[in-house]
Amino acid sequence: MPQITLPDGSQRSFPAPVTVADVAASIGTGLAKAALGGKVDGKLVDTSFLINGDVTLSIVTAKDADGLEMIRHSTAHLLAYAVKELYPDAQVTIGPVIDNGFFYDFSYKRPFTPDDLVAIEKRMTELANKDEKVERRVLPRDEAVAHFKAMGEHYKAEIIASIPANEDVSLYREGGFEDLCRGPHVPSTGKLKHFKLMKVAGAYWRGDHRNEMLQRIYGTAWATKDELQQYLTMLEEAEKRDHRKLGRELDLFHLDEHSPGTVFWHPKGWTLWQEVEQYMRRVYRDNGYLEVKGPQILDKALWEKTGHWDKYRDNMFTTESEKRDYALKPMNCPGHILIFKQGIKSYRDLPLRYGEFGQCHRNEPTGGLHGIMRVRAFTQDDGHIFCTEDMILDECVAYTALLQKVYKDFGFEHIIYKVATRPEARIGSDESWDKAEHALMESLRRSGCEFEIAPGDGAFYGPKIEYTLKDAIGRQWQCGTMQVDFSMPERLDAEYVAEDGARHRPVMLHRAIVGSLERFIGILIEQHAGALPVWLAPEQVAVLNITDAQADYCREIAKSLQNQGLRAKSDLRNEKITYKIREHALQKVPFIAVVGEKEKAAGAVAVRARGNKDLGVMSLEAFSELVATAVASKT
Repeated sequence: MPQITLPDGSQRSFPAPVTVADVAASIGTGLAKAALGGKVDGKLVDTSFLINGDVTLSIVTAKDADGLEMIRHSTAHLLAYAVKELYPDAQVTIGPVIDNGFFYDFSYKRPFTPDDLVAIEKRMTELANKDEKVERRVLPRDEAVAHFKAMGEHYKAEIIASIPANEDVSLYREGGFEDLCRGPHVPSTGKLKHFKLMKVAGAYWRGDHRNEMLQRIYGTAWATKDELQQYLTMLEEAEKRDHRKLGRELDLFHLDEHSPGTVFWHPKGWTLWQEVEQYMRRVYRDNGYLEVKGPQILDKALWEKTGHWDKYRDNMFTTESEKRDYALKPMNCPGHILIFKQGIKSYRDLPLRYGEFGQCHRNEPTGGLHGIMRVRAFTQDDGHIFCTEDMILDECVAYTALLQKVYKDFGFEHIIYKVATRPEARIGSDESWDKAEHALMESLRRSGCEFEIAPGDGAFYGPKIEYTLKDAIGRQWQCGTMQVDFSMPERLDAEYVAEDGARHRPVMLHRAIVGSLERFIGILIEQHAGALPVWLAPEQVAVLNITDAQADYCREIAKSLQNQGLRAKSDLRNEKITYKIREHALQKVPFIAVVGEKEKAAGAVAVRARGNKDLGVMSLEAFSELVATAVASKT
């Protein structure tokens, strides 16, 4: 007689085994209709799951994060179902959930077209409206392989054949379509109402470029019509803000096939870069960091000692000289330990904070590159703090406060905090992991920050706090990190002399605030839709003449502003003033100073602020103060 404990602590007893759907129905017809699945003792299951013992149970609906994931997973199957109905020769491969949606990879004799996507989406809607029951069955592995081979689904058979021979596999059927899947899934296709197919892209089978190129259809799915529409509206806004598009339009940078995954910075883009870097350099200086610079290339033996070679070898660029193997550094940490080891360090030297704008290289696959957000060569605002165990907490608390101030200065108010704990594959003792995880969580509590736990997502050498920004249109960007590492100082034999005269291992805190400068600048461009705050704008003031008679006065104004440390430029072209104003407005210059004969005679300027705001005529002194105040206030 199963006894079921519900989330509110209440209990329900049943005379015989019951399904999750039966329990939902016993609570109320509304819940029975809304139920998509259940969580039995913390495990996500179908509504058809049979409960035959005492368990805790929560009913999962579309309002829950797990429910939304089930909707997306099931919609991926609905996509494959529709493709097989319309294009029976297509073979299905894999179809996982991703952020905000799903994809499914297909092998088909010709490329899918935009018209095909329209037809597929229409067929998905028709199949959803049929409200066909989704049913699960289990087969032995070899029987499942034979089943899919008989269907002509050779990719699916290959996937199943890679599963250990003694394991059973679960299959889900809806109408005339059956697919391999662990599940769980929604109880019927009628639960899938709010979806849209987005695009087709190429993807190699099993991610290996030596295999066949498949066709990947991306889609999105949501619990409600409003949520779907909000997401599509956000995508439209994101397209307008795309840093690649704005990078071209504002002449900031370009990418070139002669050096894939690296950035060619133009003068205006490099000005923006320097503003970010010099700001972070001041942050280093004002918070006790000593700036260092390590080499680009380090011996393979060092990477083997730290453990990076085993973990990241495939993503490292390597070279050879005089029969020695080297790697371009994918991160800066080992170099900082080698600097720490030069000379004897005392407990009085700790905490010792090193900072570096270190250029790193990672061999990212071509398909994963994305503008300046995902590149092969990037620069990190990387820092490492060497400290004693009892300093960890204070250092982490101070770091969180510093990071919050930096993000606010860049225009980000909303930060999400997450503690990523020990992965299965890791180095170091459980005792050291316990200490490190506790210190990170306690530091966030002392900082007044609510946080989530990400089980198993820590680095192989230590747990970390992930600091994620929420931008102007609701997207999330994980940028900052703080990692506690007991292992790497030991592997590379770093020591300090303690107060008792004995030699001890320091604890190493790995930290970055903006992370990759390239990526962070891309985020900034999209956050502000290219209209960067005055302090970051590559050109802060454009001084425009109406006729040649004001040319010298314009030059004087620009020079005066430049002498005050402002980025001003005069535009003396023989063009209509309306044309010049429009051009600089499109370039998102914060202030445009227009000079005619009246302004020249009065020693003044007519000022327009970004957004077509007419600020009227003002003296050069007043205008200089206006711009300087905007720069200082970081608005």
